[in-house]
Amino acid sequence: MRTVTYGAACSLDGFIADAAGGVDWLNFSSDVQDVMAKYWPTVDTILMGRKTWDTSMGGPECNEPGVEQAAGSEAGGPVARNDETASAADVGKASPAGDTTGESGMPTALRTYVFSRTLKQIEKPGVQLVSSDAGEFVRELKRKPGRGICVMGGGDFARSLLEAGVVDEVGLNVHPVLLGSGIPLFLDAGRRIRLSLAESRTIAGGCVLSTYRVTPEQGTP
Repeated sequence: MRTVTYGAACSLDGFIADAAGGVDWLNFSSDVQDVMAKYWPTVDTILMGRKTWDTSMGGPECNEPGVEQAAGSEAGGPVARNDETASAADVGKASPAGDTTGESGMPTALRTYVFSRTLKQIEKPGVQLVSSDAGEFVRELKRKPGRGICVMGGGDFARSLLEAGVVDEVGLNVHPVLLGSGIPLFLDAGRRIRLSLAESRTIAGGCVLSTYRVTPEQGTP
């Protein structure tokens, strides 16, 4: 079964941007570049909510403080810098081999699903609008053949997937800073989610790169 990964670069106290939406505290190093270069080839699908899509496409949510940084966070695996991800405008482009990459190293031939109950349509090749229940849709998607699935962005969309029990891994690039307040990486999923540590190591800038696997609950599909 395919693996769904959610995560981001964050402060030690769990924020992906400060209260003003700032990300000047993030450290983007050659270590991070190497991690992302190895991660993206393992992925062929991106999931995002409406705010992330609107932000990437220059929509109305861009004017909401902090949304751009939060929505643009590197959500795949042990991640990098919140403002270094290729935009949604780059995903879904066709390439014969499926391995063409954009400036960020993200493959451009990715299948992208945008989850929204308010959007009416998305007219972009490789991008599909989903208005049905996100948890059930992703659960069925995981059963189909393919590579890994990356949850991009966060907020209520990520919370809904964690609540539904369809997230398999959580990747964190924890920076040595306490912001005190800001945009949180996690919102209350309504239940306790147990994790097991798969990997943890230090990288440049005093950051700690960790990957956790979600411990399946009994009876979880």
